[in-house]
Amino acid sequence: MKALLIYPIFPKSFWSFEKTIGLIGRKAFLPPLGLITVAAILPQEWEFKLVDRNVRDVTESEWDWAEIVILSGMIVQKNDLLFLIQEAKKRGLKVAAGGPYPTALSQECKEAGIDYLILDEGEITIPMFVEAIEKGESSGVFRATERPDVTSTPIPRYDLLDLSAYAVMSVQFSRGCPFQCEFCDIIVLYGRKPRTKTPQQLIAELEYLYELGWRETVFMVDDNFIGNKRNVKLLLKELLPWMQEKGYPFTFNTEASVDLAQDQELMDMMVACNFGSVFVGIETPDEDSLKVTKKFQNTRDTLSDSVDRIISSGIRVMAGFIIGFDGEKTGAGDRIVRFVEKTNIPVAIYSMLQALPDTALWHRLEKEGRLMGGSGDINQTTLMNFVPTRPMEEIAEEFIAGFWELYDPEKFLDRTYRCYRILGTANFPKKKKKAKKKISWQAIKGLIIMTFNQGVLRETRLKFWLYLFSMLRHNPGGTMSYLSVCAYLEHFVEYRVIVREQLEARLAEYKLKKQEHDSTITKNNVEAIAS
Repeated sequence: MKALLIYPIFPKSFWSFEKTIGLIGRKAFLPPLGLITVAAILPQEWEFKLVDRNVRDVTESEWDWAEIVILSGMIVQKNDLLFLIQEAKKRGLKVAAGGPYPTALSQECKEAGIDYLILDEGEITIPMFVEAIEKGESSGVFRATERPDVTSTPIPRYDLLDLSAYAVMSVQFSRGCPFQCEFCDIIVLYGRKPRTKTPQQLIAELEYLYELGWRETVFMVDDNFIGNKRNVKLLLKELLPWMQEKGYPFTFNTEASVDLAQDQELMDMMVACNFGSVFVGIETPDEDSLKVTKKFQNTRDTLSDSVDRIISSGIRVMAGFIIGFDGEKTGAGDRIVRFVEKTNIPVAIYSMLQALPDTALWHRLEKEGRLMGGSGDINQTTLMNFVPTRPMEEIAEEFIAGFWELYDPEKFLDRTYRCYRILGTANFPKKKKKAKKKISWQAIKGLIIMTFNQGVLRETRLKFWLYLFSMLRHNPGGTMSYLSVCAYLEHFVEYRVIVREQLEARLAEYKLKKQEHDSTITKNNVEAIAS
């Protein structure tokens, strides 16, 4: 079987970082880990070609070569995924799809003409699909009734990737999260009991990446890396000697719940293994909203103290924030901005709440008759897809103002500098052996462009040089990492304009529709009274 694996386009978003990764000559931020894992689970006697449409388009010769097309994607990629189904069907090809979007909204894929739906987790449903193919079945829907044991998951086919196209590489240690946040679809997709790979299994994946020549950042894509703290500590214990032996070839990033701050041993182990940053879902500093959305783990300790402890331990914090929770009081957007400033979080992903399919929030709002349609695109340029408890206009206007302020160039540099000055006081373990890493001309060119933009062209010029010289004096070891975070500003300077323009247009359209709706109701009431 000749299988053409295609990864759909991500629209421009908070996480796309086009301008930033372009500085270092890369075309996409992360690779399609799901698809290369699928390729590893499928029969290895099959032939594979992989095309990431975020890197390049599919050629006609690749369409002609294929006997079957296999797609995977998230909700935010749905438009291109549906387009690819139709393109494959035009060419008379069989099409299969799986992943978060087809699993959550399979009907939309059926309407586009899909032949095979490989839903839930592939370790169970891919063998069902292969059996159907071998039996000559022309279509099918394959679902799992249990969660797979991920210790049986093979090493992803990293060899199918053009590694030079990506800014960061991905690995996965665990699936699932023990918490019950109402808005989160991770516990719907992967359950509340975290399942982990073995330390040897994960290290074998890293070894393969090392053999392929990767020497840069690796993102542990677990939705909560510390969901099973015992197994994470076992992994880190095994990972440390491997990292030492290889000369620390990778810097790791990951995602974790804020209770990481309560475990100093775990933070120290992560720092020793070269974890540089962690994404934390803070959501809001408003405790009442956290309780409404059942994010109780964020109410057990002071959030600002938790962020301070993580940074002081040597791990930079990225964080997620959401506006629009039920019962939220006016000024929530401003409170989020002030929290980000207070805690020195450089990169804060800030969104309006969306109800994602099949989540507890989705089902509750459906019962209450508050869903307004739409699948809940997790993007900063879309309005909420349900009726909130305070005016939509008020929430959207607070969001637009907050996003604009968060990514004001000077304020972003201020937070980044303060964060790295704190990181400079952390007690990092000494590394006796360090792997040699090539410095490309493209990276040097990117550094020059960023320096010119921020140190000459923009109003940040004075602070840029002041902070850079201060970093060289007080935290010289962190200077290159500091500059890499400063480079994110190249993306945000442009993206905050897109967010403001698109949201203001959608908000104007929403207000007009609401006005027309209110006028119709008033007219009907007047006519009813008159009659």
